[in-house]
Amino acid sequence: MEVCYQLPVLPLDRPVPKHVLSRRGAISFSSSSSLFGAPDPRQLSQRRGAISYDSSDQTALYIRMLGDVRVRSQVGFEPERRSSHQYLCIDFRTLHGEFETLTSFLQGIKIEVLLSFQRYLHSSRLLRGLPQQIPLHILDEDYTGQARCMLEKVGNWNFDIFLFNKLTNGNSLINLTFHLLNQYGLIELFQLDMVKLWRFLVMVQEDYHNDNPYHNAVHAADVTQAMYCFLQEPMLSKSLTSCDILLGLLAAATHDLDHPGVNQPFLIKTNHYLATLYRNTSVLENHHWKSAVGLLRETGLFSHLPPEDSRNMEADLGSLILATDISRQNDYLSRFRRHLDQDDLCLSNASHRHFVLQMALKCADICNPCRPWELSKQWSEKVTEEFFQQGDIEKKHKLEISPVCDRASNTVGNIQIGFMTYVAEPLFVEWARFSDTRLSQTMLGHMGLNKASWGSLQQEQSSAEVPFEEKSELKNETRSIQTLAGLLLSDAVLHLY
Repeated sequence: MEVCYQLPVLPLDRPVPKHVLSRRGAISFSSSSSLFGAPDPRQLSQRRGAISYDSSDQTALYIRMLGDVRVRSQVGFEPERRSSHQYLCIDFRTLHGEFETLTSFLQGIKIEVLLSFQRYLHSSRLLRGLPQQIPLHILDEDYTGQARCMLEKVGNWNFDIFLFNKLTNGNSLINLTFHLLNQYGLIELFQLDMVKLWRFLVMVQEDYHNDNPYHNAVHAADVTQAMYCFLQEPMLSKSLTSCDILLGLLAAATHDLDHPGVNQPFLIKTNHYLATLYRNTSVLENHHWKSAVGLLRETGLFSHLPPEDSRNMEADLGSLILATDISRQNDYLSRFRRHLDQDDLCLSNASHRHFVLQMALKCADICNPCRPWELSKQWSEKVTEEFFQQGDIEKKHKLEISPVCDRASNTVGNIQIGFMTYVAEPLFVEWARFSDTRLSQTMLGHMGLNKASWGSLQQEQSSAEVPFEEKSELKNETRSIQTLAGLLLSDAVLHLY
């Protein structure tokens, strides 16, 4: 089991080593566990991505860096419980010994992502003095043949992100995002330092929790690939600027950064520090945005840009990520409908382009029901399992079980049918009005087939469990409550994704 160790604080009168100050700071607020401890709110100003991102106090920076190093071990450490709730606790263990001992200990840890990047540095065409090309074909030597072939069809809606993740040894988000930025020529256009960019993407992937069944780096990669498909649509491809495209891809890659695996109502009812920090409003989305900005500043990816441009890009990135708050789905959808009804969307207008980019990211975020059945079914099972895990935690600690989170009274099928009917379908119908292309019709077609498939599975399951003489009575009862159940379900799922 992965645990988080708090390392000893350096004495204030001891100078901070220069090599330490050049290293990255705290990895994230949370541990890799699906639940995490809640620190004292007074400490938030000393954590990356909370209230402030930087500090002139080098000792504080050093302490912050040491406070979130993750290592694996089973013996030799005494646990220290930190939590404001008995059901929100993980073990934070104190490592005893000198800093030199720690350094030698950490050097023995195998970090495959970083080692892979070192191989990339040595084999890069750029480092061998070959001239730059557009796009820069610098990633070929790091991919297997199969992964490279998949990237040649990255704009295909049937793209299998699960297979691509296996072919890239679990690094789908890094490789896919780098490839797309490179393919658009954005690396050279914005003069992005490739080492900083790769480091940024590695840190982004690290900050997703792989033990979340759904909200993990593979989901982020899937949303990024879907976003690319939408950016290729004629209505957008001929109107969006290079800055729009850069922000759209980065927002897709970071839109669920450091997701804890539980929803906003759970954080609010357990008085979690994030809910307090963001005043119970778009709690997770604000955290994703601030975490992304923290990584941008930590890596200095945009440090070469004028300060005003850099700040504007951070704000626009936040506006895109905040749009993925599905509890505000109806607000965005109503505005989108009004624009389409009045036919007044003007993509030469920067604010209108940004709004369309928000809608594209919203579609990419919940496009799972629109994928082919083999992919859609896997995503449905994963997101439902994450709901059920939250319900198990709530049941264990005698909390009120959130809607659709009780595995004893819900199934994957009924949750997905409700989500498609009341959330996904209205959004994608309007998107098809805006961009009436083969892709939008394909997505609606897949959604209809997937909905029917879940209905058939539900019917088969019910037939296997219910005696024949009771089937007709249950059928009539089911029809009479479908409307009410659907309305309740739609309201519930809005708070879960």
